[in-house]
Amino acid sequence: MSRGGGDPDRKVKKKRGRTASSTRWLERQLNDPYVTRAKAEGYRSRAAYKLIELDERFGLVRGARRVVDLGIAPGGWSQVVRKLAPGAAVVGIDLLPTDPIEGVTILQMDFMDDAAPQALCAALDGSPDLVLSDMAANTVGHKQTDHLRTMALVEAAAWFACENLVPGGAFVAKVLAGGTDNDLLALLKRHFASVKHAKPPASRKGSSEWYVIAQKFKGRGVASAG
Repeated sequence: MSRGGGDPDRKVKKKRGRTASSTRWLERQLNDPYVTRAKAEGYRSRAAYKLIELDERFGLVRGARRVVDLGIAPGGWSQVVRKLAPGAAVVGIDLLPTDPIEGVTILQMDFMDDAAPQALCAALDGSPDLVLSDMAANTVGHKQTDHLRTMALVEAAAWFACENLVPGGAFVAKVLAGGTDNDLLALLKRHFASVKHAKPPASRKGSSEWYVIAQKFKGRGVASAG
């Protein structure tokens, strides 16, 4: 029996019009214990457990007072924040529509829009002590292009964190295989006392995703590299 309590290796019947890749995705969902657990515990996505596992290892969420969730849809990470830090103010942003979450302000707009950083801080009514980013660019099927597009989002998220976090704050972002590129890693190491990479157990083994965890923000007075 699977950990999720269902039948092991459940298969999806072939259906006219369904591609082989969509059939494999459905089978993976049916056999994924994290999907089963998310449904049972009321989380909107299995991604919630990635943040839960990262928090257990790095102590990110508990004690947070103001949190920004970049790429909030469908809302699993903000649900975790609300559970672990119920008194925290939480603001999320995403291009995709996101169903309301009690205690969370949701902005439906592009984070890359010049107006987004100010809108987030205004909605938060102060500077965040935790910036979370589970953003990834829509893939086009070309590995190098997909990597560059996603890393551009990570870099924008990192700059937002460096320009807005309170001293001592933390930044967490999804990166792809190979981790954070050298320039971005240098930026984070310049502004944070601790920078590490981790792959939580909830990340699928075949996935190229990792997470960079930057903690103990040194403050905005740190000089930028020339």
